[in-house]
Amino acid sequence: MELFPRIMKVRSYSPTIDTLHVRIVAGQHARQFETKLLELAEALRVERIAVERIKPGVIGLVLERREPFTEVIPAPDLPYESGSVDVNDLYIGETEYGEEWRIPIKGKHIFIAGATGAGKNSVPMSLLRGLAPLIRDGLVRLWVCDPKQFEFSLLRDICHRYADTESSCAELITDYVADMQATQRAFASGQHRRLTVSRETPLNLLILDELGALLAYGDPMVARELRRQLALVGSQGRATGHSMIGLVQEPTKDTVAIRDLFTLRICLRLTAAAHVDGVLGENARLRGALADEIPDIPETAGIGYVVRQRSRVPLRVRAAYVDDSEVAELVAFVTTGWSQPNQQQAVA
Repeated sequence: MELFPRIMKVRSYSPTIDTLHVRIVAGQHARQFETKLLELAEALRVERIAVERIKPGVIGLVLERREPFTEVIPAPDLPYESGSVDVNDLYIGETEYGEEWRIPIKGKHIFIAGATGAGKNSVPMSLLRGLAPLIRDGLVRLWVCDPKQFEFSLLRDICHRYADTESSCAELITDYVADMQATQRAFASGQHRRLTVSRETPLNLLILDELGALLAYGDPMVARELRRQLALVGSQGRATGHSMIGLVQEPTKDTVAIRDLFTLRICLRLTAAAHVDGVLGENARLRGALADEIPDIPETAGIGYVVRQRSRVPLRVRAAYVDDSEVAELVAFVTTGWSQPNQQQAVA
C-alpha cells in the first residue's frame, strides 16, 4: 500500500506568499522535507520554500512565489512623545506576509550581518528614528563606535559618546562596561528594584558599526580585551538596560567570537552559504534562509532573514530605508529639544 502526505490547509497571505499545512505519513519527519526544499521549489515553480514543524505529524510549508519586496519601504515616522514609544515593540520594516516587522531593544543585543551594500545600517537607523523622543529627553543614551567614519558620523551630535579610532573605541567600550557595572552596584544596594527607563536609569545603547575592525583586524592585544569586555555586556547587560547592536560583513566565529551572546540576529545578503547558519543558527539555510542567494543589486538593500523564535522557521524581511536627509531630520529633532507640555518622562 502506498501512503502519501496530505495537504490539510492552504492559505494565501498575499499574491507572493502561500502557506500549506501537510500531514506527513508515519516514518517521515520535517527534516526529510528540509533536505528536498530545492527540488520541491522547482517542482512547484516557486522561488523559495521554508519548512516548519507545526505539531507531531504535521509540517508547514511557506511558498514564496516571487520576490515580495519590490518597493523601498519608507523610513519610520518620528514619534513626538516619549510616552508613545514602546521599547519592546519598535517598527523597523515589513515581513514577507505584509505585516509590520517590529523588534524589541530593551534587554536585547542585536547582531546584523550583511555584505557591503546589503543595507545593514537601515536597521539601527530605523530603530533610532523610533527612539527619537527618548534620545531627546535623556531616556536613551547612544554610545557609538564608528571605525568606518561614514554613516554613523552623522549621529555625532546626538551621541552620549562617539568614537572613530581603535584607541578611542576601546576607551568608549571600557567606559560603557564601567557604566554597566555601576548600575549593577546601584541595583545590588537597593537603590533600584527593577529597571525602568528614565533619566535616572536610561537605556544605554552601544552601536558597533564594524565588529570585524574592532575584534579581528586591528591590534591583537586590543581586540582580545574588547572581546572580553563585550562578552561582559552580552552576558550581563540585559538586567541593567545596557544593550548593543553589532554590525559585521564577515560573520565567522573567528571574526566575531562573541556572536552567540547576541539574542536577536538579522541576516541580510551574504557572500557565502556557510555564513547563513553562523548568523541564524544550525540548519537555518536548509530550512529556507537563502541569504547568500539574494542578488547583489541596490534594489535588494535591506532584504534578509530572521528566525521565528518558536517555530525556528526563517522569515523574509525588509528594513525601511533611511537616507541621509532623514538621519539629519532625526538629529535636528533631537537637538532642538522640542517637547510637549506635561510629557511623560519615564517608560516602563
